[in-house]
Amino acid sequence: MKYLILVICFFAINKINAQQYIQWNSATILHQLQKLPNQANVLYIAAHPDDENTRLLTYLANERKCRTAYLSLTRGDGGQNLIGAEQGVALGLIRTQELLAARSVDGAEQFFTSAYDFGFSKTSKETFNIWNKEQVLADAVWVIRKFKPDVIIARFPEDIRAGHGHHAASGIIAREAFFAAADPKQFTSQFTHGVTPWKATRLLWNTFNFGNTNTINDNQLKINVGQFNSLLGKSYGEIAAASRSKHQSQGFGVPSSRGEQFEYFVHIAGDTAKKDIFDGIEITYNRVNNQLRPNNFSESARYVFDSLDAAITNAIQNFNYLLPQNNIPLLVNLLKQMRSTPIAVNSEYKQQLLVNLILQCAGFYAEATTTKQLHFPNDSIKINFWLNSRTSNSIELKNIFYKTNNLNIATSLSENKNFQTTKQLFLDKNTNYTQPYWLEKQMTKGNFNIPQQQKVGQPNVDYEKVTIVLEVLGELISIDRYIQYKFTDPVKGEIFQPIYIVPAVDITVANDVIVNTPKINNCVQVIVTPYKKMAQSETWVYGASLCDTLYNGFYITDSFEVNKPIVNTINTFTYKNKPCLNEVTYTFNNKKEQIFTDKHLQIINYDHIPTIAYSTYNTVKFINENIVTTPTKRIAYIDGAGDKVKAALEQLGYTVDVLLKNEVNVANLKKYAAVITGIRAYNTNNWMNSVYTDLMAYIKAGGNVIVQFNTSNQLGAIKSKIGPYPFNISRNRITDEAAKVKILNTTEPLLNYPNKISDNDFSNWIQERTVYEATDIVKNYRTVFEMKDDGEKPQNGGLIIAPYGKGNFMYCSLALFRQLPAGVPGAYKLLVNMIEAKQNK
Repeated sequence: MKYLILVICFFAINKINAQQYIQWNSATILHQLQKLPNQANVLYIAAHPDDENTRLLTYLANERKCRTAYLSLTRGDGGQNLIGAEQGVALGLIRTQELLAARSVDGAEQFFTSAYDFGFSKTSKETFNIWNKEQVLADAVWVIRKFKPDVIIARFPEDIRAGHGHHAASGIIAREAFFAAADPKQFTSQFTHGVTPWKATRLLWNTFNFGNTNTINDNQLKINVGQFNSLLGKSYGEIAAASRSKHQSQGFGVPSSRGEQFEYFVHIAGDTAKKDIFDGIEITYNRVNNQLRPNNFSESARYVFDSLDAAITNAIQNFNYLLPQNNIPLLVNLLKQMRSTPIAVNSEYKQQLLVNLILQCAGFYAEATTTKQLHFPNDSIKINFWLNSRTSNSIELKNIFYKTNNLNIATSLSENKNFQTTKQLFLDKNTNYTQPYWLEKQMTKGNFNIPQQQKVGQPNVDYEKVTIVLEVLGELISIDRYIQYKFTDPVKGEIFQPIYIVPAVDITVANDVIVNTPKINNCVQVIVTPYKKMAQSETWVYGASLCDTLYNGFYITDSFEVNKPIVNTINTFTYKNKPCLNEVTYTFNNKKEQIFTDKHLQIINYDHIPTIAYSTYNTVKFINENIVTTPTKRIAYIDGAGDKVKAALEQLGYTVDVLLKNEVNVANLKKYAAVITGIRAYNTNNWMNSVYTDLMAYIKAGGNVIVQFNTSNQLGAIKSKIGPYPFNISRNRITDEAAKVKILNTTEPLLNYPNKISDNDFSNWIQERTVYEATDIVKNYRTVFEMKDDGEKPQNGGLIIAPYGKGNFMYCSLALFRQLPAGVPGAYKLLVNMIEAKQNK
């Protein structure tokens, strides 16, 4: 048990986490070693993933070699997704991983608050009507008190120059948190969790020149961030571009930049800087010495402080880059000095870095892997350990721990000799499922519910890990390694992915929305998937019972009973009444035990980020309105950036064919009642111009073409004609989902056939009314609606329609792609009316 005590003592200051361990070369080791003397911390604050200035972060972390972090108030949940159909929290999970990938490139760290990105907001007032401002402020204060930045930098100002409400709100939070973090009377409950008030030296605004907004001028403090780093072999502009390009779901791939580049700053609060952002801040260990030396310090204590600077300088000046393992004795002695300092003059971060440097010099490698990605409570997990030290210096493996379990693994590691062993661990029935901590509790409209104070700011999921205790030249250290699913892909090679603890059996419904009208009698399709392979002696039984709880604004109250065995395949059960999926039972040796409640597993796979698995509530929204439609019709759908409109069309009873480029021709289109393009189809499909003539001919012959919104910004230029007559796509949008909708002409056919559209059909919309509305609309088009956000002029480009020959062309920037998955009945009725629009005589 003595090693367990050592782990508890050292774990807090010597943990190393990584999804996949990366071995550094000598240049990188030296570059990281050069960061040891710098005691300065910088915190950058903005609203979303992709708001951060990666060029400045790269410069600060690698040229100035200070500890640098980005605090994004949100996880980008309300943004638009260029690579798939995920929205809401699912998109936030993707963008979280993209942001972490960006930080792995530029060298900064990442934090978040509990704020939920509910979608585009035009003013900070609107933003704070939805966000719990006091909670977001508390989160930012916690991050500041824990990270202890000397300089805080806001990306955005507090006014209209910020661009929109979330941006301006982030500037407000940055300023208020700067003062609140230093105030011992504010957020006092945080002090019971190990933080103290922290006063940063200054708050700056990193001014910018975006689009038509230029906030920089030559009178501002400026620094050149375009240097070339010979150890890294790249300029900071090149590194920043690689970091920025990790935001794939936002379409922010950018070219590399080289040469002199400047960043500009405006003073907001604290001490004024005249020549450099660190003016007046002692960034070396002298600062720590001066701050921590009381008058009654002993001479021996003073010697420890003085010699620490010298030892770090010596380690850098005498670094052996040809034989990095020869640096280990010097670095181990430096670690001993840090630990023997009578007052903790070094942060946890510095000791983590030093431990990593020692192991990197040793060429040390350790992995803990399994051959399965999904694991289950009340089951075992087989972990394969593989360790190697490529040095003749003495490194001993003292033990390995999984949580509080002592695995009793110890050996001396011989030079470049692999040590391999396997341990079978039992996961008891109370083992928690792997779930992003911010999704564990039901959230509000504007904030995630995070009851554990210590998790506030934490960027990632709590993955399963082991703690490895080592002894290097007599000094004990401990490191963490995630337990990973390892496999070899025949194309991509060796792949490492997180493992997940999940329910043994998963229940989900095929659709979140069920349209149940006289002509459309859709059934609830329940899918039961056993993730655990069952032995023949085991019997799994699926059962469901009454549930009458309110979730997300609607009730699921009807019940049904079923008691069917589940085999080792996916099982599908169909019911016409409304199920509440709240129980699965496991029967083995006549003992029944509930293993899963009202959530189901969702898995997101993209090549550029780790696999994401998380659980969401099983909820079904039933639409019982009488939606008049012709369910026998066929619809052609041209995919865009990804949406869930196809599933909504199928719920309406239509047969939907997704067409590829060579299928969009006059002869093939004749069989379709309508052609619908997915969101941003003209941004993502360069071939749309080549099918323009066919689409126009299809309309002229009597077909209906419905084009969902496209953008005219960096997400992709529109290179094709869209409609039969000219119009442009603007940046105009109506962000208030409850904005009053004015019907411009009550006799408009589109609002009267086959369904009557009224004001009630615009109730209970989510996130927004419109995005990227049509503008410069010629007289050939009819406009249908007029609406506006508070304090703005009315807009009428949300839905335009033009008769063309016998058919009709429609451009729809109404946010149907959000309303349909949310089960908004009016959105379904309006979509049907567009599809069923009558031919022109």
